[in-house]
Amino acid sequence: MGMGNQLVQYERLGLTEMAIPFVPRIDDAPYAEITQVSPLIQRVIAKNPSKFSYHGTGTYILGSNDVVVIDPGPKLDSHRDALRAALDGRNVVGIVVTHCHSDHSPLTEWLHGETGATRYAIGPHRVYEGFIEEDDHDASEDDPADAVETDEEKETTDLAFSPDAAVTDGQKFLATKEFALTAVATPGHTSNHLCVSMDTEGALFTGDHVMGWSTTIVSPPDGDMRQYMDSMRKVIARDDRILWPTHGGPVTDPQPFLVAYHEHRLERERQIVVQIASGNNTIPGIVKVLYAAIDKKLHRPARRSVWSHLRKLVDDGVVATDDGGEPRLLGSYHLVG
Repeated sequence: MGMGNQLVQYERLGLTEMAIPFVPRIDDAPYAEITQVSPLIQRVIAKNPSKFSYHGTGTYILGSNDVVVIDPGPKLDSHRDALRAALDGRNVVGIVVTHCHSDHSPLTEWLHGETGATRYAIGPHRVYEGFIEEDDHDASEDDPADAVETDEEKETTDLAFSPDAAVTDGQKFLATKEFALTAVATPGHTSNHLCVSMDTEGALFTGDHVMGWSTTIVSPPDGDMRQYMDSMRKVIARDDRILWPTHGGPVTDPQPFLVAYHEHRLERERQIVVQIASGNNTIPGIVKVLYAAIDKKLHRPARRSVWSHLRKLVDDGVVATDDGGEPRLLGSYHLVG
């Protein structure tokens, strides 16, 4: 297929920039305090705001006396103490981890030690032997995206976490007298990402697969855009009444939100193809155009999502690398044809 025909194919997708109906801000939600958000769900927000975690990590406590904790959160004394107070006198029967980023899982070790509760997850974070992390600093001194990131600004991984019980997609893995939980495997943001369905309230706890405040970063090598898109279609096909993300408020009308989330990804893919066809064929260059309207501090993580799109496009045979090698964060690209 010639380059012109390839572009026509993407133009004919008929996609438009679809606004995602993000939920209202929760900046007024108190830190380190337990909040009853539904009859069977409480939330405690950690004071770890960042460009990745929004207002902070929302840890969920499910149930009345026999309770389950989803995403215990970061190692933060104030959050640990708030969870201790919230769980005082209650029987923790399970701890669920949606994935192993360091704002989600590290306090699991402490909570397991305090309660002995079984830790559930898809599995530990995958380790990629031999993968070389490229430094995407492009020497633009006036660009905040290229400033050196502190440890607090990076999305780091909890490699120490490993579940006691590895759950599988569709498995009803935990039940109390009040509710049952079912695993919904959603690889993409990470290879071991897990959403959790709660039958009694028709709720889906979405971790970082779907967030209430922003789109999700899909960062190679563990982040995979093809898997992410497949997982999005899987969640769209469900009939959940409400979504509870770890970051941001609840999504009370899931279908239009999820469809817009998915369409945004498809539109971004089309935009990347158009940029490469126009001669803007590097990831930093593409991000500066497509993400011009957002805070430049978010451009570095945006580069990684564009990289993930390009890995998929190369695999699809739509785009190729100029050097004939694997898609790289600092590589250059051209359309096939």
